[in-house]
Amino acid sequence: MNPEVPNVSMTGRYSIGRTSTELGVHRNTLRRMTTDGIIPVHHRQATGKSFYLGKDILKVWYRESK
Repeated sequence: MNPEVPNVSMTGRYSIGRTSTELGVHRNTLRRMTTDGIIPVHHRQATGKSFYLGKDILKVWYRESK
């Protein structure tokens, strides 16, 4: 886990790559965290692409950094 607070907006939408970078975890770790219900994934209605909300990224970071 990244020791610095992620540089994300609470209302922003972030890709898998950006989310894993901000949290300081590998993409596969992020997918496992999603599967385990630690962080929810959302999907763009028009394209079906996955994204994570900034508020969820921060919530996970604060929970895991304690």
